[in-house]
Amino acid sequence: MVSLPLDIALPPTQDDLPCDDGVPMETQRHKLQMDLLIETLQPWLAGRPDGYVGGNMFLYYSLAQVRNQDFMGPDMFAVVDVAKGERKSWVVWEEGKGPDVVVELLSSSTAQADKTSKKRLYEQQVRVPEYVWFDPFNPDDWAGFRLVGGRYEPLELNETGLLPSQQLGLGLGQWSGRYQGVEAVWLRWATASGQWLPTQQDLLDQERQRADQERQRADQERQRADQLAARLSAMGIDPNEAQ
Repeated sequence: MVSLPLDIALPPTQDDLPCDDGVPMETQRHKLQMDLLIETLQPWLAGRPDGYVGGNMFLYYSLAQVRNQDFMGPDMFAVVDVAKGERKSWVVWEEGKGPDVVVELLSSSTAQADKTSKKRLYEQQVRVPEYVWFDPFNPDDWAGFRLVGGRYEPLELNETGLLPSQQLGLGLGQWSGRYQGVEAVWLRWATASGQWLPTQQDLLDQERQRADQERQRADQERQRADQLAARLSAMGIDPNEAQ
């Protein structure tokens, strides 16, 4: 049980508030799914002057929540139009806003709350513009919602099979593949046109491919130069003088 010191000044900052309750993620797949969502969004955020992405960390949205020691946090969340930098927790009154997108990963012990009480919390108190849930072991159980007029309305899949995020200008879709050695159906970020945002391994593979292509071009140039030199030599012309 996390206890809150009684002598802290109000409103407390992230340095005052508990940032760990000692409860781990439920399964390896849940942890990997959270990592995949965060990892692929980080390079996208790196191209912006603002923004933050986090997961499995506390979200503080009211002083009443602090007084009641009602500690909770999204499995994954993203925020734009905020300064970059490390956070211990997300404290709404410090940041000036709550998350723009929240993703909760369902499990047998959390699904009911994620679909009811947490959904109402994000809708009516934190006012999160977009909320998505996904079950890593049952990919058919996924849904997205957008805050419209103070109430969540279901998101429909677009023409590329994605749940569109107006807040980020991206989409969330299901990708079948191997991530960190685990073959599964994963929830993954994509561009609005349907291109998956790359993982760190994807970026390394792309860099390796570019390096291989550069080496191939260099080898081809050397081969052409050698062939030209051989032809000139056969004609009795010094290749060095021909240059």
